[in-house]
Amino acid sequence: MAVNPQAGDHIVKSYDEELENLNNDIIKMGGLTEAQIARSIESVIRRDPELATRVIADDELVDDLNYEIDIQTTRLLALRQPMALDLRHIVAALKISADLERIADYAANISKRAITLSSAAPVPPVHSIPRMSRMAQQMVKDVLDAYIARDVDKAVAVWHSDETLDIMYTSLFREALTYMIEDPRSISMCTHLLFIAKNIERIGDHVTNIAETIYFLVHGDRMRETRPKGNSEVETMNMSFSPDNKGDAEE
Repeated sequence: MAVNPQAGDHIVKSYDEELENLNNDIIKMGGLTEAQIARSIESVIRRDPELATRVIADDELVDDLNYEIDIQTTRLLALRQPMALDLRHIVAALKISADLERIADYAANISKRAITLSSAAPVPPVHSIPRMSRMAQQMVKDVLDAYIARDVDKAVAVWHSDETLDIMYTSLFREALTYMIEDPRSISMCTHLLFIAKNIERIGDHVTNIAETIYFLVHGDRMRETRPKGNSEVETMNMSFSPDNKGDAEE
């Protein structure tokens, strides 16, 4: 497992080991989350309800790791009274684990929709999902690589790439809307696809949170750039598809 490249040796050796264990658990949680995303999308593409069901069940593994990281960070804050980089390391781990837990929740939500879609005839907009998901998966991988290497430039590049994911979502939203207008029988299935696409788009948002946390971890300051705003027309219309508007996130 990777070791924090900026960590120094402390007088108490066990402190270094605790920080390293925390770092490794974040990496492990990130790997599990990546796998959850990949399998959730695969369950949509393959129309595989059994795989989708396994993804939903395995969400608990990510939740368990998130809980363990919460315990570790609380213990370190209470007993070690960290300062400077050590404090940022611990706070960053707490924030990143929360974002990874939410990303895994979105993967589980996608799988829940996949179960429904598997029993109905496919609709054309579904073909846009794999491309969008590959972009999101690459963002997750890159931001985790940036965390391991403490590579701020890579984290900032991932942060900027979220705009491309937003554009993909807007395109899929318009495609699905057009298809629903042309064929009202597709409304139900297209609605499920829009929820899936929104979950993927939200994964990108949480990746940008992680990128910002990496920036804070290394520099001790927040990013000063402003996130690009999405298309206002589409944003207004798709608010009801947001997984954060009670419903999908709470399923």
